[in-house]
Amino acid sequence: MQRQHSQGIPGTARTRDGRELFFMEHPGPADGGGRATVVFEGGLASPRSYWALVQRAVAGSARAVVYDRSGLGRSAPDPSGRRHLARLADDLGDLLDHLGPGPFVLVGHSWGGPVVRLAAAARPERIAGLVLVDPTDETCDLLFEPSIRRLERVRYRAALLLARLGVFGLLFRKVTAALPPDAAADMRAEAFTVAAVRTMGAEQARVEADLRALLGRPPGLGDLPVTVISATRPTPGMSAQARKAVNESHAYRARQSPRGRHVLARQADHMVPTSEPGVVVTETERLLGAPADRSPEH
Repeated sequence: MQRQHSQGIPGTARTRDGRELFFMEHPGPADGGGRATVVFEGGLASPRSYWALVQRAVAGSARAVVYDRSGLGRSAPDPSGRRHLARLADDLGDLLDHLGPGPFVLVGHSWGGPVVRLAAAARPERIAGLVLVDPTDETCDLLFEPSIRRLERVRYRAALLLARLGVFGLLFRKVTAALPPDAAADMRAEAFTVAAVRTMGAEQARVEADLRALLGRPPGLGDLPVTVISATRPTPGMSAQARKAVNESHAYRARQSPRGRHVLARQADHMVPTSEPGVVVTETERLLGAPADRSPEH
């Protein structure tokens, strides 16, 4: 008998304009009725595989779902080319529609942080809480510096070249090495292609405009519990001063919720879901009201 994939059972959902989104889910324990469904949202160019360690651990307490945004992994590309934040959030909302009435705990890493905030604000009545994992936040002034846009353009061109040469994935060997073998194989096959890099570029091109839109009209989350996890260890390309500014924006974001919580990941760089998955599991479990497994299996 074929062994089940570490990320669970595959499925597809349709967006409102007919695009197909690929997802995988663990149904959770048989006695998990009444607990929220946990849905994970990745950062720029991050496919579902990136969440394998956290998803598998959380599935011990609740239904846990990972998916690929349009143009990533096994999801159909977006022919419109418009990968702005509101469209990403709408796609996530369409996935939630497919999964059922909720409630949902949304966990977003990096650029996934603004995505889940916007999706939650659209239908807050079905959201049980948010976990923002080292998120991009519009209150960090550093993100609007022209030097950041230049760095993004340089990195995009380099990533595209490396993807064409078939060696882009070598930069992420530490990430894939942390994953279960089947999820690692999926990520190596799907995450470092030219198509995936082009999708990243389409999303990245809108980042500054999307952040300014968030500044002008922050998503209203009411009294939803919001936990923000900050990395603390050095991340390549990020100075100590930049890390301080980013983490200050995280503390601010947590303070905006009457049930906000700011947590430091003491062992993690920006890649928290693979460098310190236990902290994400713990904080997700806290919102679920279940005991946390702090040591996900590799």
